[in-house]
Amino acid sequence: MEASSQSQQADAFCREILPAVSRTFALSIRLLPGELGAAVRDAYLLCRIADTLEDAPELAADEKAELLVLFRDCFDDDDAPRELARRTKRIGGDTAHARLVRNVEIVFRSFRDRRFESRAHIRRWVQEMADGMRKFVLRYPGGIRIQHVEEYREYCYYVAGTVGYLLTDLWRAHSSLIDDARYEQLRSKSRAFAEALQTVNILKDVATDAESENSIYVPEQLLRLHGSGHATILAPELLAQNRQALSTLIDLARHDLEEAKSYLLLIPRRAVSIRLFCALPLLFAYATLRDLTRTPDALARRVVVKISRREVKALTLLSFASVGSNSALGWLVGRARGR
Repeated sequence: MEASSQSQQADAFCREILPAVSRTFALSIRLLPGELGAAVRDAYLLCRIADTLEDAPELAADEKAELLVLFRDCFDDDDAPRELARRTKRIGGDTAHARLVRNVEIVFRSFRDRRFESRAHIRRWVQEMADGMRKFVLRYPGGIRIQHVEEYREYCYYVAGTVGYLLTDLWRAHSSLIDDARYEQLRSKSRAFAEALQTVNILKDVATDAESENSIYVPEQLLRLHGSGHATILAPELLAQNRQALSTLIDLARHDLEEAKSYLLLIPRRAVSIRLFCALPLLFAYATLRDLTRTPDALARRVVVKISRREVKALTLLSFASVGSNSALGWLVGRARGR
């Protein structure tokens, strides 16, 4: 098969699988033009592969660690993706994610079609993510159990903060509107931008993570401080105590969301697609955190709080209308935060 035909097929596969493995980011990524959009898409898919390896319940911790090293090698070894695909055939769970991992060769083919500068940024930060995931897999072979807030921040850095730095590096590489001074301003807030979204997702999925993923990210330190613990995080009779423990993470999310808002408003107004890319997940996160704080019994009922499709549509349309104005975006953030 000719190289051009292989590239076209790889591009088609990545475009087709993206909405099946992403919740928030599929629409945002499709707003990015040309090479930038393809680079962010491929980076996202590679992050999803690493995440699927980390979470796979079929695999023992030492095997996950080996596969994450092999995944890391895929960036420099053309034969490694084939070996990774062979060794992950028994990963089940979510159909789309399992399919993505089985087709890791195709995703790396698309990655190798990116510009050198894009590849360098993706390689650096996705490898950093994989290294961090491996560290936590080996630290907690029986399932992640975060012990204290400092460890929580460390985990969030590896699985989300790295993505914030990666995106900011890609903005600088692909947009002439972001000069060195603006890049440094954005970089100072890029970790908080990504970790804010991660914390909201963790808060939203506490019950699901504990029951289905055998992972508890709420620090044991916080739970014990309020009379609970990892073993009783879903106990209905300790709902008030568990909610008090979660309040620390809610405050952390609020702080990081404000930094994320500053990150968004620092992006030049003429960089419309980048601003939209950042605005949509940020607005959804604000709205989700708002609903989490207004649903005090969600944890006891073991439900996932989600904003309505109607609000998703409204926030999306309003984002398009407001993207060129910092004051309008600021108003929209306020609407999502406290409507």
